[in-house]
Amino acid sequence: MAGWASLEKLIEEEKRQLIEEGVVPDAAARAAEEAQRRRLAGAHETEVWAALADLPRREGFGFVEPSDLESIRAGRSGAAPALRFDPTDDRLFDKMYGAWLGRCAGCALGKPIEGFMGEHNGLQSWQRQKAYLTAISPEEWPLRDYIPERSPAEDRTGRTWCGPSAREHIAFMETDDDIRYTVLGQIVLDRHGRDFTSAHVASAWLDLLGYRHVCTAETQAYRNIVMSADVFRCSLDAEKAKRVDAEADWRFLTHHLNPYREWIGAQIRIDSYGYAAAGDPELAAEFAWRDARISHVKNGLYGAMFCAAMIAASFATDDPMTIVRAGLAQIPGRSRLHAEMRQVIDVCRKHGNDYAHFEPVIEEIYALLGHYHPVHTNNNAALCLAAVLLSGGDFHKGITMAVMGGWDTDCNGATVGSIVGAICGARRAPAHWTARLNDTLNSHVVGYHPIAISECARRSVSIWKRARI
Repeated sequence: MAGWASLEKLIEEEKRQLIEEGVVPDAAARAAEEAQRRRLAGAHETEVWAALADLPRREGFGFVEPSDLESIRAGRSGAAPALRFDPTDDRLFDKMYGAWLGRCAGCALGKPIEGFMGEHNGLQSWQRQKAYLTAISPEEWPLRDYIPERSPAEDRTGRTWCGPSAREHIAFMETDDDIRYTVLGQIVLDRHGRDFTSAHVASAWLDLLGYRHVCTAETQAYRNIVMSADVFRCSLDAEKAKRVDAEADWRFLTHHLNPYREWIGAQIRIDSYGYAAAGDPELAAEFAWRDARISHVKNGLYGAMFCAAMIAASFATDDPMTIVRAGLAQIPGRSRLHAEMRQVIDVCRKHGNDYAHFEPVIEEIYALLGHYHPVHTNNNAALCLAAVLLSGGDFHKGITMAVMGGWDTDCNGATVGSIVGAICGARRAPAHWTARLNDTLNSHVVGYHPIAISECARRSVSIWKRARI
């Protein structure tokens, strides 16, 4: 076992990832065959994985996708919108609490149907949930409430999971990776302030995050962190953390046995950084990069930076396009993510940025980006962007559009929930979605299980104030 997946499976996934990164397909296929040959011959995993390194890129790939922060900044295109955020204490708490409530409500909405992310019985991801719901009643679509636990269409669509988030049972925000990472980000910021390092994040994982609570890129990176000797201990002081940041083999951590390095994992970890840098998208993107770099590269980093910047912007403006522009301004203009998000903006504009036309928008996004894995960064970021634009900043429209798009439903509902929750604030957040959470989060993280969601917001307020100094 190499994490939760076999080495054989990881090699196959790596071939796909290399082709997406621009490697010549025939070269990737030959390298994968050689890696499998070495595996069967009993070679050590490092020798097996070495067969997949330094392969030729195809002509005309055209994208420039660095992973270091300096080069990312140098590759940005387009001016960031000017934002001002100087709130009263009351307004600041209202927006923080709204963001936390939005994240929890959006996550809980998408959680029971997260298992619908792949195509099944000829139904695409979003069509599976539509079939599941309309078999109960035509009035269930578009989404109007949390997901029912059972449907007459289960034989065609599959069953839901995560019963505590189903309509019949929901009474709190149950533990979920999207929420645990939000908590972990807050803990890192609370412990180390705005000068936290990537080493601090890695140490927090070892200290507070159980291995059974991670998957894909995080599983592989966690394994690589453990293999990197005792340099990421939670006792790292500020100076040692900076030294580890400078000396750590980040390529090993992000690449070794990690074909998931551009998948959605980093994008779901960054909300607390958006909260901590509310009103300052550039700082939010930097915070997100420090966290994301321990497991992700290229578009995996950019998705985290894009979403963190959008969240930060949503505290300072309620204009959806300004929020999206604030996010795009933080990532390289010649990246796949930037190019594809521009395409999605055009799709949304063609349909009037109108929530009433969400189905044609989803269909076009699937046509554009359906070649990605259902938990890749780029296709799910596209659904988040579309949900922000089509919602007009409305809480209900934002989280329902994000979930109805399918693929990684709980992740996208949570990300967009932070944005629309910050826009409207807790006072204007619909009680229909928030009241049944009973202001309660059960995270399975020490000190946050259980905890009032409002207390999480209060801690975010304190962190934001300290981060400004």
